[in-house]
Amino acid sequence: MVKEKKTDEKTAAKPITAKKPRKKRSTAKKKSSVKVCVARGKRKESIARATIKEGKGVIRINSHNISSLPNSYVREIIREPLNYVGPEANTIDISINVNGGGMMGQAQAARTAIANALVMYFDTMNLKEKFILIDRTLVVEDTRRVEPKKYRGPKARARFQKSYR
Repeated sequence: MVKEKKTDEKTAAKPITAKKPRKKRSTAKKKSSVKVCVARGKRKESIARATIKEGKGVIRINSHNISSLPNSYVREIIREPLNYVGPEANTIDISINVNGGGMMGQAQAARTAIANALVMYFDTMNLKEKFILIDRTLVVEDTRRVEPKKYRGPKARARFQKSYR
């Protein structure tokens, strides 16, 4: 005995039809032509990322104003590249994110990041050559890193002393 399959209208094969292409909606907003430059600076264990855009001359470090730093020497280290730019420094906002290392390492990393971002932002002013003539460490990162500690010693190079008597 052969059983016949019942086919009802729901399970019957449907004809394949091509889907109509959808109209693309323009959801993208027009971007204003704001120039933004991001640069990185390193020193010891510190890494800084500086973002420069058009503004009123505000400098922020980790979303805090630079004037909130207690050490004036550190503030001057961070502001040093702006001293060589001129009055154009008052027309930009600088935002710096720094992590790792100590206070001086972070300040020097931020200084390098700001200088490299200024070189990119003011590309027609030949700032790189000017910074290199003044102080090479403004635009070139210091490649020295802390040497790791080895076994059988208290520090990286020092060895424990021998005592026989």
